[in-house]
Amino acid sequence: MHNKNSCRPEFTARYFIESSVPTEKAADIIAGEQSSGTFMSLPGETDALKSRSRARVTRIDTLPPVFEPSLRSAFAERREHKGVYHRAEIEIAFPIANVGPNISTLLATVAGNLFELGEITGLKLLDIDMPSTYASQFPGPKFGIEGTRNKAGIHGRPFIGTIIKPSIGLSAAETAEMVDALCAADIDFIKDDELLADPPYAPFDERLHAVMPVLKRHADRLGRMPMYAFNISGSIDEMLRRHDAVLAAGGTCVMVSANWVGFAGVEHLRKHTELPIHGHRNGWGAFSRHPHLGFSFAAYQKIWRLVGVDHLHVNGIRGKFSESDDSVIASARSCLAPFAGVTPLMPVFSSGQWASQAPDLYANLGSTDLMHLAGGGILGHPDGIAAGVLSMREGWEAAVAGVSLEAFAKTHPALQKALIKFSHT
Repeated sequence: MHNKNSCRPEFTARYFIESSVPTEKAADIIAGEQSSGTFMSLPGETDALKSRSRARVTRIDTLPPVFEPSLRSAFAERREHKGVYHRAEIEIAFPIANVGPNISTLLATVAGNLFELGEITGLKLLDIDMPSTYASQFPGPKFGIEGTRNKAGIHGRPFIGTIIKPSIGLSAAETAEMVDALCAADIDFIKDDELLADPPYAPFDERLHAVMPVLKRHADRLGRMPMYAFNISGSIDEMLRRHDAVLAAGGTCVMVSANWVGFAGVEHLRKHTELPIHGHRNGWGAFSRHPHLGFSFAAYQKIWRLVGVDHLHVNGIRGKFSESDDSVIASARSCLAPFAGVTPLMPVFSSGQWASQAPDLYANLGSTDLMHLAGGGILGHPDGIAAGVLSMREGWEAAVAGVSLEAFAKTHPALQKALIKFSHT
């Protein structure tokens, strides 16, 4: 391991790696490939340049090897590799001066060509860390949890919310009718589906102009504006224009399909925005589903924190997707955890959610700084939307009070009906 240059400003990245060569060699190859080196010595890579710019391996924690690779490598196959595949968790320190406050280059450094190296048959970015002096050079969330609460007028409890359903196909007028019914139920938060942005049958501007009068009418009744996350995903110019339209109309939140808008695109939006940015992570499975490839959520959410989303989806426990409950809870905890002085994110739980998850979420997080979004769990309640929203609130009231849902439901009919309806779905 390289131990020189420890006084220069650095940030670190931690990885799981699997390789056809010994771990020490694989780690050194990665450090070189992602900084000043390449596959062979070059005249320009002087000792002075290495001292300034070469990444260094700072830690290797060896794991048991395996006899079959997680991922195929033509490079290893050409060499007719017949031995074991070495596994470890490693940490690499990169000079901050190599990157600066440039999110695209930061990603190219910690998650670039290293995934494609021939010696590597498995690699996952597990975590990143950096000095607060470096992190502060990125925009970071403008609102975060506290700013979102202030914008929505919701304090001391989770945001109870939902998604416009059907996800697509509703006209602007039909969307407004759905919003009217949801707001009449005193819901806290509504979002567009990620599939809906600016379709010909319900253009963005038409939906905005149909929905905002409904929100304002209910705001007068409630004394707070129900927060609606309008999906503004598109080109940078489109997002900036749509953000400005939402702001001018009196809206309080915008949403982006974060992975497909891109880190640099969201960063640009963040520097412009006057509204909280709701980050939808659709496509996340492509980054994470294989245990030995891609990103951990701990690293992923830190990058989104740097560029400035305020809320980020973390899936839902006992939901409809493949992710384990432990993974979902760990993701939410990472959003709330300290990171280099950067404002925490509000975790957003969705996917197959209803009142029953509240006790487990509260027991594991010890916090109500979250959004709990339910589609069917609200819209499918047997006594209607208002009872669905109320059942979610009652689930959280029971959770915070430390009372079982069954006991609480004896005096709370909306929760009782939810338990009967959804317990076996």
